[in-house]
Amino acid sequence: MSAPASEPPDTPWWANGVRYAFAVSAQEHLRVDARSEQDRIVLHLKGELDLASSPIFERALEDPALADAPLVVLDLDDLKFVDSTGLRIILLAHQGARGRGQEFAITQGSPQVQRLLSITSVAEHMHVIASPDDMLV
Repeated sequence: MSAPASEPPDTPWWANGVRYAFAVSAQEHLRVDARSEQDRIVLHLKGELDLASSPIFERALEDPALADAPLVVLDLDDLKFVDSTGLRIILLAHQGARGRGQEFAITQGSPQVQRLLSITSVAEHMHVIASPDDMLV
């Protein structure tokens, strides 16, 4: 099979047709929304937390308003995927909150997130709550 007339003659036949855009912006990959309440700040993560999107989450964790809340909650319910980089940042968020004397909790997350937290035993070392509005016991 030869290349169509519109393509250069040295273009292989399989290079024609559907082309995929692999450049997905980090903002399309992960969204972090912060909600401040009287006793807590909830960071709602939506999408995928991985090497490509981790700077977005790290910037959210650097917000000065975060340091004033008695409780920091990571809402992982809409997080579809977490890799080792994302897990590391969740652990750093936990460590940072504890260092500031804050309570810290995470929601259970999607089945993939739950599995990762279970396999790595991270869930055993954090308060896991059903909803970001639950009170810690």
